[in-house]
Amino acid sequence: MSTKSPQTLQWQALSGDHHLAPFSDYRQLKEKGPRIITEAQGVHLWDSEGHKILDGMAGLWCVAVGYGREELVQAAAAQMRELPYYNLFFQTAHPPALELAQAVVQVAPDGMSHVFFTGSGSEGNDTVLRLVRHYWALQGKPGKKTIIGRVNGYHGSTVAGASLGGMSGMHEQGDLPIPGIAHIPQPYWFGEGGDMSPDEFGLWAANQLEEKILELGEDQVAAFIAEPIQGAGGVIIPPDSYWPRIKEILAKYDILFVADEVICGFGRTGEWFGSDYYQLKPDLMTIAKGLTSGYVPMGGVIVRDRIAKVISEGGDFNHGFTYSGHPVAAAVGLANLRLLHEEKIIERVRSETAPYLQKRLRELEDHPLVGEVRGLGMLGAIELVKDKATRERYEGRGVGMVCRQFCFDNGLIMRAVGDTMIIAPPLVMTEADVDELVSKARLCLDLTLNAING
Repeated sequence: MSTKSPQTLQWQALSGDHHLAPFSDYRQLKEKGPRIITEAQGVHLWDSEGHKILDGMAGLWCVAVGYGREELVQAAAAQMRELPYYNLFFQTAHPPALELAQAVVQVAPDGMSHVFFTGSGSEGNDTVLRLVRHYWALQGKPGKKTIIGRVNGYHGSTVAGASLGGMSGMHEQGDLPIPGIAHIPQPYWFGEGGDMSPDEFGLWAANQLEEKILELGEDQVAAFIAEPIQGAGGVIIPPDSYWPRIKEILAKYDILFVADEVICGFGRTGEWFGSDYYQLKPDLMTIAKGLTSGYVPMGGVIVRDRIAKVISEGGDFNHGFTYSGHPVAAAVGLANLRLLHEEKIIERVRSETAPYLQKRLRELEDHPLVGEVRGLGMLGAIELVKDKATRERYEGRGVGMVCRQFCFDNGLIMRAVGDTMIIAPPLVMTEADVDELVSKARLCLDLTLNAING
């Protein structure tokens, strides 16, 4: 007999009867029933059974300023009263979108002073594909269409976004990728570096870009798209040698560079963008998530001036979305950026919170189940292994999912990517919150080790 409350059971029944959830095994979900989240404040959530949970994933990498920020609620309410919706089509605009564009540009890398708004990061990457190909056509090079991404990169789940990404499980459903997209290996030293040192592997992985350009032909390659740090792929932080070599290759060839900043943007690395941290100079940057701290859906593409000039002089750009630059989302985005500035949240991440989080996380390296702990800014990954020396996994045991369940059961949200546990907590975490996260993570590692050896 279930010990769940009648209200929880009712909501779970609604889920099974009517709701098709994202990235879910529906049979399994109906048998088990989803956890019903009902409240949130700061860095914590509460479910319908009253359990308090530390959100180690900031929702889906997005709740930068924490839950329950009345400033964002008020911004949305005020905008709804004044102008709840209007579109940006047909030579029309509204103040919130224009003011947010200015605010985004003020924190963007130099030479990037134009923004195209979308409803999500996935839509942003669809826009990237259209912009890149349109740009080259306007330049008299319509054959430059192929975009190179990375195996296990993530760029959304629309047809174009999933194609640009390199996740095989997504490609297997829907005959993806679409034509004109290629992939190169990821810079995942722990999982794929073999006997090479991290720097050797970083150079090898970067050189795959040049090899692919030469294989396809420079006259056929339009752009290279990559996350500064792969997020959904397992918080894969490239070896130190990787990005310097990538920059050399990009400078050598006539192709565009797209930095997908959906996860790294708006402070997660301790800089405004991951491109700032790695001193990248992208031609286009996809943004979303932290732009509104997830309070309202919104995304976009920041475009380098020389690209925007060609596009703006090329006549109609036949692309857009009903909710591009939605006034309520834009108002929330403005209020969110204001909080990041006024409370010096990113500066505090860089100088205080992130160093403390990374120091505490590294203490987990002594655990028998942990093969590596890596992290940067407010991102972290814990690799679960059978043998620390050889990096051998518990093949077929689903150790990551075992650990994730223990996390759920003990008041911590930590995501499993295979047998890699990852975190991306809200930027407003305190040292006490970090202590809680690490303490609960160690408990769950202990429980996982006992379960797989029991």
